[in-house]
Amino acid sequence: MSKWPLVPLASAIQYRKEFVQIDDLSSYKRCRVQLHAQGIVLRDSVPGAEIKTKKQQVCKAGDFLVAEIDAKVGGFGIVPEGLDQAIVSSHYFLFEVNEKVLNRRFLDFFIRTPAFHEQVAAQGSTNYAAIRPNDVLGYKLPLPPLAEQRRIVARIESLAAKIEEARSLRIQAAQEAEMLMASEERRVWPDSVLSKARTLESVTAYLARGRQSEQGESDHFLIKTQHVQQGHYVPSMMCLAAHIAQKVQPDAFVQPGDILIACSAAGCLGRVARFRDEGRVASTDTHVAIARANSALVDGDYLYSYLRGAQGQHQLRSRERGDWQREKISFRLTELNLNDLRQVPVPIPPLAEQRRIVADLDGLQAKVDVIKNLQSETAAELAALLPSILDKAFKGEL
Repeated sequence: MSKWPLVPLASAIQYRKEFVQIDDLSSYKRCRVQLHAQGIVLRDSVPGAEIKTKKQQVCKAGDFLVAEIDAKVGGFGIVPEGLDQAIVSSHYFLFEVNEKVLNRRFLDFFIRTPAFHEQVAAQGSTNYAAIRPNDVLGYKLPLPPLAEQRRIVARIESLAAKIEEARSLRIQAAQEAEMLMASEERRVWPDSVLSKARTLESVTAYLARGRQSEQGESDHFLIKTQHVQQGHYVPSMMCLAAHIAQKVQPDAFVQPGDILIACSAAGCLGRVARFRDEGRVASTDTHVAIARANSALVDGDYLYSYLRGAQGQHQLRSRERGDWQREKISFRLTELNLNDLRQVPVPIPPLAEQRRIVADLDGLQAKVDVIKNLQSETAAELAALLPSILDKAFKGEL
């Protein structure tokens, strides 16, 4: 319970409406609220001719902006300086803050607390029930003197900065670990070994993209690009139509240990995963290739380690529509043709050396995973710190 009096927001903010007539020849900044109290950001800048509703509201820096519909899921925030004079539709409510009574940053922090969200959620009966201006004015907040508000804001900002610094250090450590892994993979498979390397086609017993994709009811599962995450297969719940499943040749059934390669879709091309879903009949659609290692030439674990590593990923992602010498690791990637996939170079040392390489890289990957897991755990802990700090701050315990 706060040691300060709870007062309605109406005692510190005032609802205001200021509309502007849109001029087709002028340009306007439009802003939007991010949900879960993540603030106000620029939506876009557009010519007036593109704005259909010619009567829009004008924001002022420091205004408290509330979305009529999305308030119950955190659709509110303080308008930043960079969005002064930006426009919003009549489905938003603007409130001017009386700075003689309420510090804007104090309000900005308070609206991120569970105590405030609970008040907003209490209005209406559904998550998206519309909020009215009088509802907002009736919400209550603890209101200490201005000097105390400023002290609390300074204290929160200081602690928040330390949290962000710790988060950045953890992220940096995880990124450096990933770079270490990539550097080791490049050392194991440098560019110099590629000129004498074999091709992916020559070291696989089966290499093909799927052919059937019509969905329906059957016991034959369909693997698509979304099921091929980098280094991780997501079991598919999609099925082929029964009459289509009958057309799939036995070789095209995915076998445990097969390597799945995403061959199309922006941002997905080149991702590899290992199929481990034993006991299910499955095949891929036209956007996913199956690479099945020829065990007489290449260890399956070795081939997978190579293709998901830095050098293998470079070789896969740099082959788009036949232009395989140009690296294009970006969202422009659209298609990995089967002919180019066949020509991906794969260095093949003796089988014993392949297994040693896999063991060494797996050992290093395990250490990298420990660092990444620690970063994830720490990130969750750090994310929980700020809400805890805000809770204490508005109870007068900070």
